[in-house]
Amino acid sequence: MLKVQQALLVEGKYDAARLSNLVEGTILTTDGFRVMKDRALQELLKQLAKRQGLIILTDSDAAGFKIRHFVTGLVGAAHVLQAYVPAIPGKEARKEIPGKEGLLGVEGVPDALILQALQDALKSVPETEGMHQKDEQPITYTDLYEWGISGTANSAERRRCLLRQLGLPPRLSKKELLQVLSTLYTRDALARQLEMLPEK
Repeated sequence: MLKVQQALLVEGKYDAARLSNLVEGTILTTDGFRVMKDRALQELLKQLAKRQGLIILTDSDAAGFKIRHFVTGLVGAAHVLQAYVPAIPGKEARKEIPGKEGLLGVEGVPDALILQALQDALKSVPETEGMHQKDEQPITYTDLYEWGISGTANSAERRRCLLRQLGLPPRLSKKELLQVLSTLYTRDALARQLEMLPEK
């Protein structure tokens, strides 16, 4: 597993699932072009980019580059590392026909090429440059349960309230929520936010 401190941004859930087997770190998706309209997702990406940096890994087709350029402009090029997979003709196994340009998306590119793309992007970061680190223990799934925002009665509504309160996208998965909260908040800061929620 390649461990990355920066948040890794890919286009869709199949890309994210693929990368989760290769990379240890925060992985988020643009949900295709939704990132261009979703203000909450845009704000989240800005915060993560400023706090820990962002690696963008989109498909090699025109749509992928359009998304890449939009996000780079949104968060600022200084906070972004660009990772590029090669343009390889073909289609993913789950698809009946190739995409518009007949190229493999990130999910279909061989592991070695994905890891090479990420390593090449990381080479541009000076070794002495430290990203945001917190000394305390990261937030865990057990914490989410104990706080009543996962796995308990009314946890779904409580989680929606918390995401709305924090200005985060409502469609974050439990794993994404855990990664985002661990990155953006200390336990004390999060405890203050939880106190403002309705009773469990």
